[in-house]
This record gives sequence, C-alpha cells and structure tokens, in this order.
Amino acid sequence: MDVPTEMQHQAMGYDRAATMFSPDGHLLQVEYAEKTVRLGSSSIGLVCKDGVLIVADRRIRDKLISPESANKIFEIDEHIVATAAGILSDARMLVDQAQVLAQQNRVTYGSPIEPISVIRMIADKKQMFTQYGGARPFGVAFLLGGVNKGAAHLYTSDVTGNFFAYKANAVGENDEKIKEVLRSDFKEDMPIEEGIRFALKIFKDILGKNFELSRFDVGYVKLGEEKLVRLHGDELKKYIKA
Repeated sequence: MDVPTEMQHQAMGYDRAATMFSPDGHLLQVEYAEKTVRLGSSSIGLVCKDGVLIVADRRIRDKLISPESANKIFEIDEHIVATAAGILSDARMLVDQAQVLAQQNRVTYGSPIEPISVIRMIADKKQMFTQYGGARPFGVAFLLGGVNKGAAHLYTSDVTGNFFAYKANAVGENDEKIKEVLRSDFKEDMPIEEGIRFALKIFKDILGKNFELSRFDVGYVKLGEEKLVRLHGDELKKYIKA
C-alpha cells in the first residue's frame, strides 16, 4: 500500500522544525500554521472611495463571555486599523509592537506613520520565525488598513511573512468563498456606508442561520478625518435589510 506523501514527510521528521525543508521544498510547520489561520474567524477588508473599512467576525460561542472583551478590531494608530485570523494571542504580540512603532514615529518625526511601514514590520517579524530554530511560526494572518496622504490602503500579511496591497480581501474561515464574491461584486467607487452593507451581506449569505449582528466588529477610517471609528451590535442594524 502506498503511503501518502504528507505521512511520509511526517514519519521522516520534516515537520519537527520550522526551519527544515521537506524534499519537495515545503516548510511543513509553516503550512500547518496556514491551516490554523483558515480555522480562525473571518474578516473582510475593503478600500472604499472615501476611506478604508474592516468588518470582523468575533465568532463568540460562549454566552458567558462579555462581548467587549472579544474585540477583533485593533487600533494601531488613530489612522490605522487592523484585524487578524488564527491564534489571536499571536496577533496581540504583533499589534503591541506595531503600536510602539507607530508612536515612535510620531515622537521621532512628528508625523503619523505610513501604513506600509507597519505591515512591513509585522511581515518581517513573521518571516524571522520561519527562518530561525527554537520557535514556531506565528499562526496568524493580518488585514491592515490605513489612510495616509489622502489615499486609503489595505494590506494583507500571511504566515510566511509575505505581504501585498489589496483593493479588497478576506482572511480566515471561508476566505476563498468570500474572495469569489469580492472578485465579482466589489466596486471600487462604493462609499464606506455601502461597503458595510456589502460586507455584512456576504457574511449573512455564508453564515446563514448562524448570522447575528452581535458577533461583528466594524472599524473604518475616512479620508480627510483620519480617525478610527468603531461600530458594533445595535449600531449595525441600519446596514441590514429586513
């Protein structure tokens, strides 16, 4: 009986360390971390004509948990918002470092940091943990949006430390289904208000009977204002059609 290739690799110990390549050129620990990201709750990011928007599913399953403690929208600086999918405790470490970087930039240069500088630092940190022994990769993917010099930006960083700019993207559970909808229905000229309706409709179609407004966090930064605005719970009712 032929043994599947993945089982052969595990038996030979190629998944024992994040720095060990398998014979066919894979870092198996990194690939396992990518699977962890796909088990995480979903988030959608959109670049709208008047700013950048992130809608995140908190996926709270225990009614005893206070919703305020399960926030998935992170404020890096007042003009930069982020969310993550995967192991959120890993994300918290990277968010803390990103916040320090943003404040150091304000103190040193007297100006807000560019979003690309933040995502590059996060991506560099994640890449380091795929290259050095004794530590596992960060099991988290980031969506980071921000406004700088009159333009809105959205970036995604994966487990490997790669990052790209997007017009719209999704991370976490059902990300490929969401991306299919984004590719076909996303319009670059939609305002933030319409973008919120659009993202919540996607979640409603995918989640079906499990859809509840209480499980979503929304954060956006508008051009000209450059200040993070958060919405959740009853504040989202007006964006859902009856």
